[in-house]
Amino acid sequence: MDALVVGSGPNGLAAAVVLAAAGLRVEVYEGADTVGGGTRTEESTLPGFRHDICSAVHPMAMASPFFQAFDLAARGVEMLQPDVAYAHPLDGGRAGLAWRDLDRTAAGLGPDAGAWRSLLGPLVTRWEAVAGTALGDLRRVPDRPGTALRVGWRMAEQGSRLWDARFRDDVAPAMLTGVAAHAITPLPGLAAAGAGLVLAALAHGVGWPLPRGGSQAIADALAAEVRRLGGRIVTASRVDSLDELPPARAVLLDVAPSGLSRLAGDRLPGRYARQLTAFRHGGAACTVDYALSGPVPWAAPACERAGTLHLIGSRREATTAEREVAAGRHAERPYVLAVQPGVVDPGRAPAGRHVLATYAHVPNGSTVDVGAAVTAQIERFAPGFRDLVLAEHVVTAAAGQARNPNHVGGDIAGGAATAWQLVMRPVARWDPYRTPLPGVYLCSASTPPGPGVHGMAGVHAARRALRQRFGVRTDPLDLVRAATASARRGPSAA
Repeated sequence: MDALVVGSGPNGLAAAVVLAAAGLRVEVYEGADTVGGGTRTEESTLPGFRHDICSAVHPMAMASPFFQAFDLAARGVEMLQPDVAYAHPLDGGRAGLAWRDLDRTAAGLGPDAGAWRSLLGPLVTRWEAVAGTALGDLRRVPDRPGTALRVGWRMAEQGSRLWDARFRDDVAPAMLTGVAAHAITPLPGLAAAGAGLVLAALAHGVGWPLPRGGSQAIADALAAEVRRLGGRIVTASRVDSLDELPPARAVLLDVAPSGLSRLAGDRLPGRYARQLTAFRHGGAACTVDYALSGPVPWAAPACERAGTLHLIGSRREATTAEREVAAGRHAERPYVLAVQPGVVDPGRAPAGRHVLATYAHVPNGSTVDVGAAVTAQIERFAPGFRDLVLAEHVVTAAAGQARNPNHVGGDIAGGAATAWQLVMRPVARWDPYRTPLPGVYLCSASTPPGPGVHGMAGVHAARRALRQRFGVRTDPLDLVRAATASARRGPSAA
């Protein structure tokens, strides 16, 4: 066998696509019954109600150089765009609304219209360069250093106590904080600011779409391409040691650093093994899925048109809640991210019914069921919500790791979102993907560029494996583009 991939999350499958597109014999091993890792979709509440078990909304997939080369639309994946990318309800029936159109969004922010445009406008017009910088391997000088500088100085502002300096009202700061809090880390901070600025810019540049039928559609399209190119995928096959794998010239591991330690046993050099042990995991998520008898009755107008909502209130409330989580405590009013697929994809539930996917930020390793606190936070901004609940399904942070071993302690980001760990993850090495073991590479979200459904960690790892183990220097994205062209031409071109 030429190459083996352990783990079928989006990075593992992206790596497999690249390697198979290079003409290599590839096998993928997945411990779960279905492929996808955090991009799976299940009927977790009631029959007919389809819930994404982790990632649900995909701006990074739309912006990713890998998925642009892969062409999801050509693979039958329909990305549906809500009118409002994300909403941020506030008390009193108010809300900040991130429409796809930057100017329409700014127009709703009153005295902060100009501030929103000046902060995000230059990033929106250059969204491809922004995405390319954010999704690089962070080991090379950016292709467009001017864009990197524009992002960098905005990060310095929004990641420091200067983050309020340009704003006069409370809505725009709350909106930005709601996006930055995706990082599950104390606010303000450089890593959170970077994530928030990129995601906020992409809301206007490419939108925050949802795949028709659920995120599983993305994983299934990747798996289908691996098989079309001659690869093999083995599910329900947990790997506990590298020694269990058949001989191969390259092994790519879509696993957390602790997973690499487990698989390698005592084969890793001591210094490298200690660095893996020192890798920090951050705040976690407790997911709460709801089956509803009708749409959520949001108090603020147009929230019913948003695919994603950030439920926390003001910037001050978000800051307090995230600091509580970082200190190992559960916030009384937690940050809740909610996704309502039915605004664009009514087929996720039986006719007239709806699904609502949520998660709340909790301390790493938490065993606490925060379903009641999540329901209360939704009810705060949508009075009458409780009356619509037909069923709910809670997965605590600790149980989240059991469902996906890469989510250590419920950390869905693959590691604490610190400025150091976003660049030097998982260890401080020039090549973060290549391990000291010959032919063994790490390609999970615990390597650059970090979390998100973008596949680029798999691409960067596959690039190194191709060059170092097989002497193939072709750009991996060119390989994927050629495979996509072949797929469009049909079976006769394969």
